[in-house]
Amino acid sequence: MRSLTKSPVAFAQTALAAARAELPAYSHPKSPHKFTQPQLVAMLALKDFLRTDYRGLIAYLSDWTDLRRALELTCLPNFSTLCYAHQRLLKKRALQN
Repeated sequence: MRSLTKSPVAFAQTALAAARAELPAYSHPKSPHKFTQPQLVAMLALKDFLRTDYRGLIAYLSDWTDLRRALELTCLPNFSTLCYAHQRLLKKRALQN
């Protein structure tokens, strides 16, 4: 799929808005509430957009203030958080089909 923008910040804002329209903020009422599901989905989409791995995405986010601001992040997740979120979201998608 071809992107309509080459700006990672614009892509992150669009991905976050789209995820907010489709997903609840948290997957469970007793979740830690550090990152919303839309933030995690937007970060996963950004990982694919930047063609990097989980650790590479965290490196980009730690260096790129505008990107963190676009995703409304107050702190950065561990790369494993993104990996677990990816697995959980794929499992939910498989159950819906």
